Amino acid sequence: MKSLLSLRSLATACLLGLVAASAQAGEAPFDATAFDAAVAAGKPAAVHFHADWCPTCRAQAPLLRELMSEPRFKDLTLFVADYDRESELKRRLKVAQQSTLVVFKGGREVARSTGQTRKEALAELLGKAL
Repeated sequence: MKSLLSLRSLATACLLGLVAASAQAGEAPFDATAFDAAVAAGKPAAVHFHADWCPTCRAQAPLLRELMSEPRFKDLTLFVADYDRESELKRRLKVAQQSTLVVFKGGREVARSTGQTRKEALAELLGKAL
């Protein structure tokens, strides 16, 4: 019985570690709790309002993935929010259009862009979070 409890504790700890690691940096699906925690803690974060039907969003996605794999962005978390489903977040951040990126540093918004598809400009935008 004791070994079963130890296995459960280990599994729970591993799962919590994975959740915490995914919320710390890199690209992650939008999660309100993780996003609010990152911003409240003043961690570098950005939200990409993505829609699968949007050609601009589809052009941005691979560029953002490439940028997020670069070492300089290792501490940045890019939350990918579904433009069609995250109505509350859109209202809260005053986002009116898909393909919008909102960047946070030190717990506050520091930059935003809509429709940008140049890798260099996206890198500069994300860099404002660091």
